[in-house]
Amino acid sequence: MSDLRDLYQEVIMDHNKKPRNFRDMPEADHLAHGNNPLCGDALVVYVKLSGDIIEDVSFQGSGCAISVASASLMTEMLKGKTITEAQKTYDLFHQQMTDKSAGNTASLGKLEVLIGVREFPARVKCATLSWHTVHAALDNDHDISVTTE
Repeated sequence: MSDLRDLYQEVIMDHNKKPRNFRDMPEADHLAHGNNPLCGDALVVYVKLSGDIIEDVSFQGSGCAISVASASLMTEMLKGKTITEAQKTYDLFHQQMTDKSAGNTASLGKLEVLIGVREFPARVKCATLSWHTVHAALDNDHDISVTTE
């Protein structure tokens, strides 16, 4: 179990130190601002669609290691998915993060490294901020703000 926990921490630290898709996207079709006032996390998620396919997704901002790693993993996970697939991934991830009895996490892929965060309720908002933000961005075709409290 210790080896697995070490691996999870290594993945989170890697994505925090070298976040993937951390950049502005002027050509984005959708964007949303996310804010977690309890932790100080603040980010913008950008989405570019091609029909109903997420052609590109990126983020910018600052936050704790969990918040940045979650956003980085999220962008990798959502590229190339349809909006419907992205919604299903959002629903599954949110359920796994908020419900300790939620069963098998294997279908989350790399996102599984964040499941341990649910043991620390105050940090769940850090892990889910980018997900709430991309969800809001996909639901709107203009700039919108999301605050988790």
